[in-house]
Amino acid sequence: MKKVIVVGGGPSGLMAAEVLSAAGVEVHLYDAMPSVGRKFLLAGKGGLNLTHAEPADIFASRYGARRAQIEALLRGFDATQVRAWAKGLGVDTFVGSSGMVFPLDMKAAPLLRAWLHRLRHPVAGPGVQFHMRQRWTGWGTESAAGHADKACSTLKFDGPDGPSQAQADAVVLALGGGSWARLGSNGAWVPWLQAHGVAVAPLLPANCGFDAQGGWSEHFATRFAGQPFKSVAIEFTNSQGVGFRRKGEFVATATGVEGSLIYAASNLLRDEILKQGQATFWLDLLPDRTPEQVLAEVTHPRGSRSLSSHLKSRLHIDGIKAALLHERLSKEQINDPAALAGAIKALPITLVAARPLDEAISSAGGVRFEVTDAHLMLEQLPGVFCAGEMLDWEAPTGGYLLTACFASGHEAGVGVLAYLGVK
Repeated sequence: MKKVIVVGGGPSGLMAAEVLSAAGVEVHLYDAMPSVGRKFLLAGKGGLNLTHAEPADIFASRYGARRAQIEALLRGFDATQVRAWAKGLGVDTFVGSSGMVFPLDMKAAPLLRAWLHRLRHPVAGPGVQFHMRQRWTGWGTESAAGHADKACSTLKFDGPDGPSQAQADAVVLALGGGSWARLGSNGAWVPWLQAHGVAVAPLLPANCGFDAQGGWSEHFATRFAGQPFKSVAIEFTNSQGVGFRRKGEFVATATGVEGSLIYAASNLLRDEILKQGQATFWLDLLPDRTPEQVLAEVTHPRGSRSLSSHLKSRLHIDGIKAALLHERLSKEQINDPAALAGAIKALPITLVAARPLDEAISSAGGVRFEVTDAHLMLEQLPGVFCAGEMLDWEAPTGGYLLTACFASGHEAGVGVLAYLGVK
């Protein structure tokens, strides 16, 4: 019986293990944490967004520069198959108003429990053997018997009982990127692959927050950090002419901004900061009103009312929106109706740094697709496959991250079977 080691117990590693185990392969899954799926459970804390129900062409466009590579993986395991897979585990799903797909109970834990039970106790074939608290520390020094052509068939691990080595006929690495190191993804694998000539793009924060130029005043940060800007829009065009505009909401932080609308543009904002040192987006506080309508309301006679009361009654601008105007505009601009109306519709917010990688929801960068074959096997290391977030891609939140992790794990599993000649 062929033996495969899977390193990493996130969605991609578990999916690869499932494909292999179902084909009768002996699978040993190693993970540094006491239990698997920790980031998966964290993703489900506010409701597990498994995938998205939008048309395939739009879905694939969410992967930006890596669209072609991810689209190829999705042909093997797409959003429809994710829902069918969940249903096979006894978890029905529904499509929310935004198109995002969730389990009926919104929870990650029941799905993960059902998945692990099926992995350990399949209907047929050997169950997956889990080795927890085993941190991969690089390649071993011994070659697997009969496989001298495979440079990395032996792996080293460090666990509660000390160092150990394990050998296999093939290896799937599903070690995650560099975000949320406390859950196991710390990027320690990068130099071990680079030492064998594997090209790795630098790991960068994705779906991340940013620090604003000059930060916020103490008053604004103390009073409004953590509060959302609702029903707003942001517009940004980078120095290469690539534009972004979307309506939604985001949150003020103690030093800048974060949240779903910011995450959606984070790759453009991050890359612009890396190239130019800063990135300025334009905030529309009232995207459902035209500039002419806003100017008319600002200039409407207010009698004895204060400007704050006037803006609240005529335009419903108060709270954090009003505070931001006072934060970013001078007294002269606040008292100039044309300048104030212009700022309400297009307030410049300059960002100077992405928040640290470990704070990001996900990461960009990783093993370049150019050094893998169509089944995600490394050209420099025959028999070694990569899956999940350790590959060089990124995607916005909304189910796209999980779906691509599932799809890459599925493809790596299929690739291992082909490599080993298992039908």
